[in-house]
Amino acid sequence: MKNFLKKTGWTDVLVSIVFALIGIFMIIKTDSATQIISYVVGGIIIAIGVIRIIEYFISKGNCDFYNYDFVYGIIAIIIGIVTITCNNLIESMFRIMIGTWIIYSGLLRLSFSFKLHKAQLSVWGISLLLSIVMLIGGLYMILNNGALILTIGIIMVTYSIMDLIESIIFIKHVNDLL
Repeated sequence: MKNFLKKTGWTDVLVSIVFALIGIFMIIKTDSATQIISYVVGGIIIAIGVIRIIEYFISKGNCDFYNYDFVYGIIAIIIGIVTITCNNLIESMFRIMIGTWIIYSGLLRLSFSFKLHKAQLSVWGISLLLSIVMLIGGLYMILNNGALILTIGIIMVTYSIMDLIESIIFIKHVNDLL
């Protein structure tokens, strides 16, 4: 159990590093970040659509009346094209998804800080403070329609740093929690 919990903690560290890198990219390339993200996501969705259409024609001789790969493929291609052409929509969706993730993580960290308090560990206050800051940052990101990519990048980097601190606290205190 101890090894599993430590692996989970290190996975959180890796996710935090990836979030930090994306945030740094968004801070450095504020003007092109949304466009690049929408191109990448749209391209992936179009590729999935093309693969579904190819799978449909490959399995055509199976007389499978419930094979809708062709329709799924066309819908995926349309969604991919919309994703590439509607950068503002993608920015709003991305902002809401990231904000929701940060709120979710903040709530988990809040629960973790209560567990640290129950275990009578002195670091629970730092954990509580960090989780509250995460919750505020996530709410700001979701509720502020005018949030710029720069702000999102700064919040993502800040979140990543706080998440790294929380993960290190978790890894250091796994034995105490068990």
